[in-house]
Amino acid sequence: MLAGEIYSAVDPELLRELNEVKEVIYEYNSLRPSEHEKRLEILKSLLGHIGDDAIIINQPFYCDYGKQIRVGKRFFANFSFTVLDEANVTIGDDCFIGPNVSIYTACHSTDPVERNSRKEWALPVAVGNNVWIGGAVTILPGVTIGDNVTIGAGSVVVRDIPSNCVAVGNPCKVVRKLDNLNNEI
Repeated sequence: MLAGEIYSAVDPELLRELNEVKEVIYEYNSLRPSEHEKRLEILKSLLGHIGDDAIIINQPFYCDYGKQIRVGKRFFANFSFTVLDEANVTIGDDCFIGPNVSIYTACHSTDPVERNSRKEWALPVAVGNNVWIGGAVTILPGVTIGDNVTIGAGSVVVRDIPSNCVAVGNPCKVVRKLDNLNNEI
């Protein structure tokens, strides 16, 4: 699965892992807002890496495996962050994720016979440093987003987005390059 090769989505070992993570996610999403330390403790045990000074992932949060997710320093994700991490998902330092953002790595055939075989594959997603992803954005498998990027709310990111820009739309496209970042603040 992590090598990008075709795998069975109904493999018993994968299903066991998915169900174990569902239990952890249920516990995380059931914690009171005041239980900040416990939420951070669960995230540190669930995710593959969480950087220093990570703020938090607001509840509810959903993921498939958790261990394929790596987030950098001072990371924040708002409500209803969903990550289908059948492949690695790497998010850099100082990234902010708006509400209702979804990151998908799992791929399925468009051929219904192949799709019904429950065979699938996964492609990694990478998000650079200093990225703001607006609310209700969907990031599809295999996408890389560069550093210093803003992805506008409601965008569907289907291909790579270069560094130092603002990108919006469905499909998401660069609408402005950021030449002098200090003047953009």
